[in-house]
Amino acid sequence: MVINLWFQYLLPHNHPEKECTCAPGSIRRYLSRISGPLLDRIDIHIEVTPVPYNSLTDNKQGETSSEVRNRVIAARIVQKDRYSKNGSVICNAQLTPALMKKYCEINASGKQLLHKAMDKLNLSARAYDRILKVARTIADLEKSDNIENQHLAEAIQYRSLDRESWGMM
Repeated sequence: MVINLWFQYLLPHNHPEKECTCAPGSIRRYLSRISGPLLDRIDIHIEVTPVPYNSLTDNKQGETSSEVRNRVIAARIVQKDRYSKNGSVICNAQLTPALMKKYCEINASGKQLLHKAMDKLNLSARAYDRILKVARTIADLEKSDNIENQHLAEAIQYRSLDRESWGMM
């Protein structure tokens, strides 16, 4: 039953070609069943739209699972090495506030970008921490020693459920 409701409300809602026939406010009510404090504890929020048939059948080559796996393993090794002298911390998700200050430094323009996102999206302190940790991971995946603005911007995009307009598009 829950799965049927999920598809009934979300598939027409976010379909790139089909118009949603839901009553005004019904999507918002459905999505509001997920509490803010619970959403705050989820690092990455992504709204997934259906993939068009043509995209499934084209011959474009993307990254293979093996290539993605190798990038993730390399990033995890970087993290393990970085935190080897910090007790039980072995990855970015486990960073304490003190370690975040040391390893998740951002430049002035990055601070301004994050400040605007915090204000515009009305993000919590927990979301702020999650964004910095995810940005640090994105930087690690790109083999970057520093968190750059593009890493922050990508991490901010992964907080779509924090947006006031989510569920109303």
